[in-house]
Amino acid sequence: MLDPLNVNALITEITDDLNDTSNAPDLDVLLAKAERALRYDIADARLYSLIGEIRYRLGKENDAYKLFDQARELSKTELHALQKSIGHSIETKDLSKAVGEIDILLRRWPDRFPAIAEGLPTILSHADGYQAVLKAITLEAPWRANLFSFLGKSRDGLDLANRMLLDLTGSGAPPTSGELSNVINGYISQKEYEQAYRLFLFSLTDEERKLGGYIFNSTFEPVSSRKPFSWQIRDQSGVEVTFATSQNEVGGEGGATVRFLNTPVKNTALQQYIELPPGSYKIAMVASARNLKLPKELFWSIRCMGPAGEIARFNIPEGTFNRQALSQDFSVGSAGCPMQLLKLETAAIAESWRFRYVGTLVVHKLTIERHSS
Repeated sequence: MLDPLNVNALITEITDDLNDTSNAPDLDVLLAKAERALRYDIADARLYSLIGEIRYRLGKENDAYKLFDQARELSKTELHALQKSIGHSIETKDLSKAVGEIDILLRRWPDRFPAIAEGLPTILSHADGYQAVLKAITLEAPWRANLFSFLGKSRDGLDLANRMLLDLTGSGAPPTSGELSNVINGYISQKEYEQAYRLFLFSLTDEERKLGGYIFNSTFEPVSSRKPFSWQIRDQSGVEVTFATSQNEVGGEGGATVRFLNTPVKNTALQQYIELPPGSYKIAMVASARNLKLPKELFWSIRCMGPAGEIARFNIPEGTFNRQALSQDFSVGSAGCPMQLLKLETAAIAESWRFRYVGTLVVHKLTIERHSS
């Protein structure tokens, strides 16, 4: 009011009035204010966008979209005009244009992805929209990771993400481990275990296929794959876990080295999802240990992801030993066990300092074999 040339203050005032849900704004008054300010600054994209919003609310949609276009001619990244234009492009099924605008917006305003995400399923459900998104992420759109994270959270989104991963495989920008993990974990969350495992197998490189088996990477090679059906190393206080090939270790003692740091340990940091069909099996381990002291049990557990619960517990002995071979039989029932979780864990219920784990365990090899019927 005191300084009619202060356009920033006027824009803030009008925007606050438009966003005030407790009082209905006088749109004609606000329009007059905004148009009057335009005389002082005819190159401010925000003013065209603001006038467009007021005209939109007055029911003059054609005029409004012309003003949004004018705002974008002055500033390609004017936020409100971009958002309105994206919505309008989706409504009119001009999906290729919508994706181009989304790309512009998210490159400038990456934190706006949650607001944009609502329109993505509509875009991806149409062939031209799907192809436009695929082209954008092939060109390394910076919102690519957010897209797969978003799609992995819903059942319909998973199928779209799965299709997109397949299409990206032969491109110059193939799926990343993180993108594959998002979709695999999404299928696991939806309890579609077979689909999750199938996608994991599909995602393996030629080198990774050599590590296949009921347990993936049974010799704990230090490969970079961290997808759910490969080894997961989690941060855990009191424990250090490292992988090494036998060629890199003195005396050929490769494998997974689990070092306990003289503290209480509840659970440990190593696990892998596996998929065993019903039948009888043997789990076998070749391991070494140095001064291993276990106040409570340390064991491999195999738990069903269904109602059957734990189906095997394979204990690890204390002490010092070298390349000791251990094995145990177990079975997977025909019901209630569609997928399993293999996990190295302790029997400690609480982290009491009376139960401190000490020493080093090296698991050279861990395999599961099926008994012939």
